[in-house]
Amino acid sequence: QVQVVESGGGLVQAGGSLRLSCAASASIFSISAMGWYRQAPGNKRELVAAISSDGSTSYADSVKGRFTISRDNAKNTVYLQMNNLKPEDTAVYYCNLDPVPTGWGGSEYWGRGTQVTVSS
Repeated sequence: QVQVVESGGGLVQAGGSLRLSCAASASIFSISAMGWYRQAPGNKRELVAAISSDGSTSYADSVKGRFTISRDNAKNTVYLQMNNLKPEDTAVYYCNLDPVPTGWGGSEYWGRGTQVTVSS
């Protein structure tokens, strides 16, 4: 069951910025922690940023200081502001619950994601 739609990706030069948006399920958004994940070809999907229902945030070391996650409960939307992008940030970015429940590895539990490509 897909409950999120990601958008905002694109092609950007190193050092540039993008803002990703995730429209989430209205029924659970305001009481659930949400996360942004990314997956590059050949790599495992990794959590890069998370935000709790009360707004507290956490980040992977690789993006800390460059990415900012936020949420607008009135709009049922979570955002990821990405600054100073690097080629190694290139990946498909997804949003989902944080943590992802056990057994949610299948494509039916994830949206299409949004492609971020950073050129050097």
